[in-house]
Amino acid sequence: MCGIVGYIGKHTAAPILLDGLTTLEYRGYDSAGLYMPEIGRVRAVGAVTNLREKLEGKIGGTVGIAHTRWATHGEPTETNAHPHTDEHERIFAVHNGIIENYRDIRDDLEKQGKTFYSDTDTEVLVSLIASLVELHGDLEKALHVALLCVRGTYGIAVMDKEDPERVFVARMGSPIVLGVASHGLLVASDPSALLAHTKDVVYLEDGEYAILTADNYKVLDFTRTDKTRKPEKIEWDQEAAKKEGYDHFMIKEIMEGPEVLRNTMRGRTIKGKGLAKLGGLESVEEVLRTITRLCIVACGSAYYAGMVGKNLIEQYAGIPVDIDIASEYRYRPIIPQKESAVLVVSQSGETADTLCSIKKAKELGLLTLGIVNAVGSTIARETDSGIYNHAGPEVSVASTKAFISQIEVFILLTLFLARDRGMSREDGQAITKALEALPSQVEKILKQHEHIKSIAEQYVDCKDFLCIGRGVHVPIAYEGALKLKETSYVHAEAFGAGEMKHGPIALIDKQFPTIAIVLKDELYEKNISNIEEIKARKGPIIALATEGDQHIKDLVDHVIYIPACEHEIIAPVLTTVPFHLFAYYLGTAKGINVDRPRNLAKSVTVE
Repeated sequence: MCGIVGYIGKHTAAPILLDGLTTLEYRGYDSAGLYMPEIGRVRAVGAVTNLREKLEGKIGGTVGIAHTRWATHGEPTETNAHPHTDEHERIFAVHNGIIENYRDIRDDLEKQGKTFYSDTDTEVLVSLIASLVELHGDLEKALHVALLCVRGTYGIAVMDKEDPERVFVARMGSPIVLGVASHGLLVASDPSALLAHTKDVVYLEDGEYAILTADNYKVLDFTRTDKTRKPEKIEWDQEAAKKEGYDHFMIKEIMEGPEVLRNTMRGRTIKGKGLAKLGGLESVEEVLRTITRLCIVACGSAYYAGMVGKNLIEQYAGIPVDIDIASEYRYRPIIPQKESAVLVVSQSGETADTLCSIKKAKELGLLTLGIVNAVGSTIARETDSGIYNHAGPEVSVASTKAFISQIEVFILLTLFLARDRGMSREDGQAITKALEALPSQVEKILKQHEHIKSIAEQYVDCKDFLCIGRGVHVPIAYEGALKLKETSYVHAEAFGAGEMKHGPIALIDKQFPTIAIVLKDELYEKNISNIEEIKARKGPIIALATEGDQHIKDLVDHVIYIPACEHEIIAPVLTTVPFHLFAYYLGTAKGINVDRPRNLAKSVTVE
């Protein structure tokens, strides 16, 4: 989820590009760069201000492309920063997305003698385009052919040093919007970067590309059919544009869930063979085949994702798993065991307690693995190997899209480990099929957002909540209770439903509502019994139930339906989404700034 800006027109391009990048910095802040024919390529690690400093005194001309990066392939270094170019420095491009088959394309180009300098998929795409320019002599034809060769997602802006009067852009699964201003044409990965200059915009659709000149634009599809359309006017201000029309980043990020799940899984399953392909673990694959124990270490929501991972890995891969809160692991005595590994989970990759836990594990001679969202973060560098989430930057303090991405990574890791330990090909295929269906099932839940909002608003005066589940859904209950605390400032407890009679049921009365996960699985009847116990004590009940379950309506006050799972392994993702929506709507109904809850920070970098 990077930021792209481009300009071609009558005004000096550099200030427009830099201001656009500053507006888009919420989309990525690992590095930034731009290309202008008069200046060349300039890149800097870190914030856009670092790029401004490097450009001081360099004015340049009236055309250019620019980028602020959220790393997906390769650490956030200047070499990996955009724009990328080919070895002859003729073609320059900025890119948002993931090219799934970049390794195969790179292998082919290296056999042709092409040289690469970065670790990115984007440089491979640029080199492919450049090689086709050599063949066809024209960037438009080369770009058209190149994009038919790649698999994955992209929003891309491309320039040819020998044809500086045109900017080419294309879209497949990653947004690109054109801005039509009195002084020229702009391009960006979202409208917020355009609003200082125009509110007249043209949105590219998937499978379309556009050619921009100083005073005109042309939109075509990949059959080269003219798709040029008139601009539409947007009424957002810049802050609203960053949120793409949503009131808060939190709801925007919840709604991005299906795209996040697709990005997390992209290129990581071999469907026909029922296998998971995790490139980040290739260097330790042989060692992983021999491990007899795993310890998961994390904090906050990442810890609850780890609890899901423990359940799945033990159930399907047969590997005993311990789980520790990082702040406890770093201080308690650890008895190291041969052939064991430590797996840490962190969205930011900078969590202080988790980082110290890695150092402790290394001192004990243990293999360290990571599940991290931020490429090139300290934890990503310190672990021996790991898996990136590819969830994109998360602005809201309360983690939502990163959490469901972490669960999906654990599903992939479970499949990866289980197939080496006796899981059949057929069972593996069932899991990959379920993973493919998962984004559309989440979309189905998100369509219930108004229903969930109406339920939440009925509980706006409640000060206490109970969240319950069984099995793999116990950690989802914990996650739901945490979100209620973070976004609504209510007292929320979570328990395994079987624990109700061991104390928690004493809390239940008419003012103490329960959110219960009660899917149609092997524990359904047990969960129904727990609901009956709560109902007998007049406690209000909101049930997360399987679509089609009519019986549950007679027992509870409200029902939020979950699509029937293709495979039970994906169920924790599906039951998470209603909790996130409920917490969001309860918090906003209370008038709380859910993006910035009191006393909390996005990344906990101190003890």
